[in-house]
Amino acid sequence: MNWITNYVRPRINSIFSRREVPENLWTKCDSCGTMLFHRELSDNQNVCTSCGHHMAITPRARFAALFDGGIFSEVAVPEPLTDPLQFRDQKKYPERMKAAQKSTGERDAMLVATGEIGRTPIVAAAQDFSFMGGSMGMYVGNAIIAAAEEAVKLKRPLVLFSAAGGARMQEGILSLMQMPRSTVAIQMLKEAGLPYIVVLTHPTTGGVTASYAMLGDVQIAEPGALICFAGPRVIEQTIREKLPEGFQRAEYLLDHGMLDRVTPRTRLREELITIIRMLLRQTPAVRGDLPAPEAAPAAPASAT
Repeated sequence: MNWITNYVRPRINSIFSRREVPENLWTKCDSCGTMLFHRELSDNQNVCTSCGHHMAITPRARFAALFDGGIFSEVAVPEPLTDPLQFRDQKKYPERMKAAQKSTGERDAMLVATGEIGRTPIVAAAQDFSFMGGSMGMYVGNAIIAAAEEAVKLKRPLVLFSAAGGARMQEGILSLMQMPRSTVAIQMLKEAGLPYIVVLTHPTTGGVTASYAMLGDVQIAEPGALICFAGPRVIEQTIREKLPEGFQRAEYLLDHGMLDRVTPRTRLREELITIIRMLLRQTPAVRGDLPAPEAAPAAPASAT
């Protein structure tokens, strides 16, 4: 037996041919437990291909799927005070902000953009739940106002995607003040006669639900989204009764008249195009990039 040929050489080859395998190639569905390949999941807009469970999606990924060709322009949002209350719990507020900014790559919990869907210009705003639970602070209030002002200036409808755990505790009363501020911003749209459409995603709770998230001309929700002011566990502990199955979920709210539609994420773009063009009193969108077909020429009159 040749020890060098049979053991040493294969060992050396295995070391140098070893490849690093990324850890994020597969994602486990929280609902059914299916292991999903990352490209397949991304192509399906973070919706499980096995059970249809809607996972979290970032505003940029959502906008890439929403706008024509994935092309959009960001709208600048005024920067608020960094730490107005000098708040500190286990960490200082600025430290939490820097950690969230580093992990998400975003300035704060809302992204505002302009673009076209189905050749229809709109303004869109989306909350990022991965940024401190999508909590509503002064930046989010500034973002909604910036979105409304941009929509009024450009005379475009505003589509808002909500995803939040409520107000941001580190900003105290200043966070709660964003509820009336955002309500006034939405009123600007209504006075300008512009559509305001809200898409409620999982979860939409607290002061966000009590303000701009429930003021839409059309209220749409993604399947299974939790939509409430106080969560079901808090209510059960308060009234000491068992709540109905699916209480405060999108389908329950639809059955009880709180929503207009529950639409899967993969069909949402087409539905938004149809609704927006109806509200703007425009003709149905032309599918594809080809121009609308011309009317066929009239047949020549037959000789008598």
